[in-house]
Amino acid sequence: MRPVPKATTSTKQRSPTRSSFLGRLPTMTATSVLLAAILFAASLTPSLMPRDALMQGLLGGVAAAVGYLIATELLALARYLLLPRLPNQWRTIYNWATPGLAAAIAIYGLFKANDWQNITRAAVGLAPVEETHRFQIALIALGVFLILWVLGHVFAYSTRKLSAFARTILPERIAFVAGAGVALFLFWSVIDGALVRTAFRAADASFAAAEMLIEPDIRQPQDPGKTGSPGSLVSWQELGRRGRDFIARGPTREEIAAFWPNRALEPLRVYVGRHAAGSPEARADIALEELIRVGGFDRSVLVVAIPTGTGWLDPGGHDTLEFILGGDVATVAVQYSYLTSGLALLAHPDYGIDQARTLFNAVYEHWLSLPGDARPKLYVHGLSQGAFNSQKTLPLLDMLGEPIDGGLWAGSPFFSPVWNQVRTGRNPDSPDWRPRYGNGSLFRVANQNGAGLEEASAPWGPMRFVFLNYGSDPIVAFTYGSAFQRPAWMEYPRAPDVSDELTWFPIVTMLQVALDTSIALDVPGYGHDYIARDYIDAWAAVLDPPNWSDERAAELKVIFEKRGPAR
Repeated sequence: MRPVPKATTSTKQRSPTRSSFLGRLPTMTATSVLLAAILFAASLTPSLMPRDALMQGLLGGVAAAVGYLIATELLALARYLLLPRLPNQWRTIYNWATPGLAAAIAIYGLFKANDWQNITRAAVGLAPVEETHRFQIALIALGVFLILWVLGHVFAYSTRKLSAFARTILPERIAFVAGAGVALFLFWSVIDGALVRTAFRAADASFAAAEMLIEPDIRQPQDPGKTGSPGSLVSWQELGRRGRDFIARGPTREEIAAFWPNRALEPLRVYVGRHAAGSPEARADIALEELIRVGGFDRSVLVVAIPTGTGWLDPGGHDTLEFILGGDVATVAVQYSYLTSGLALLAHPDYGIDQARTLFNAVYEHWLSLPGDARPKLYVHGLSQGAFNSQKTLPLLDMLGEPIDGGLWAGSPFFSPVWNQVRTGRNPDSPDWRPRYGNGSLFRVANQNGAGLEEASAPWGPMRFVFLNYGSDPIVAFTYGSAFQRPAWMEYPRAPDVSDELTWFPIVTMLQVALDTSIALDVPGYGHDYIARDYIDAWAAVLDPPNWSDERAAELKVIFEKRGPAR
């Protein structure tokens, strides 16, 4: 009887170590580390908006992880295609020299990080960063990179295990695809189901609860001619926090009379909160009835305003409008969400579009029923997501027979349809950040201080639409194509609030501007934070108000500089 051979040492050690998660933890290849360092250093270069160490470190870590992933996948593709490898002696030199080069690139980027950040800060009038800025970036970026690297390894490990199981019943290549697909589905289910949707539900509930809180410093109006008063069709509670703020904090007739003696009126503001009714149609009907009740169609100008995601309406845009017109204006708005614009677009993107469409249609149809010589001039207005929803739902072609008078859109997001038409169809000799469209009789684009409003080869037509956009606004400037092609807004000459030191890098520039969109409200007068003085010339171009002049515009700008920012 032959003896059973004893297990060798190598046999005993193979199973527990190689099948374990830590035993399969991959080493970082030299090429992957090098590309990670290059993208990390590039992410530190100037961009549109200034960043603190936390945001810059987050971007640096993500950029490094993207670079590592790209290099890893390219190496895997090269092995799959059986491309020739470096000879052994050159490979050894490469594997030793490349990590040193990667370290040098990362160190150089950190050495220049403060100077690059200060270039962006100087473009928007901010003080330089502190010396410790670069060290904070290094620690945060390293932590973010390692977290993403480990998560990537967890995904790869899961794919291998699922593929191995699938190979028991499927051919090898099909098993790998099946394993990767199942792993991707499981990861996305966790992210989208357990994390994202739960976060959205919690945020929606939190914002909804906040809407019901009555602020002690905002008093309910008692004048029956005001929305939210005891005689209103909309209760003070139903206005919501943003609606109460909009109704109660507008300029009074007395304030306007100091600018227009002997001709000031109390502006009319109508707002319907989301709590007022359960459907967009019902809320729009209430808004129309309330607008009729307070005499909104008896004013010289009527504005259909579309708020941002939370229901907020920029005081800078509406207060200046009412001063310019001496209070002879009515504004109507309806809330469609409690969430911020970004969250609202992700959680329920159709809510804002449905509400904007039903409100405008209700107002426009009633406006059409009035005699042409007895109805107010009709305009639309929106900021940010409000601008997008307004453009998305405005039936421009259907109105050619009975056109409205125009509109003002501020900070139109990059995906806004009319803004995209103007930007992509601009005259070739005009810059992307302030495009001229056709002869300028329908659309004009302005940035700070009204620059661009006079750049037209023809006078205004029956409708006047103005885009107010800052060159440094990443929400306006962003394009997915900037990952692979230099964006048009980086061509020279650049906008006055965009540094000439900005350099395009594949992938990195898109990541930079994408992150800039989340911090675009940090600097008043730049980025996505539009201020009152810059609305004045834009509104004047749209409205063509009587008795208006450059001198009156300058006087009003002084008034709003003294009033300070309103939120």
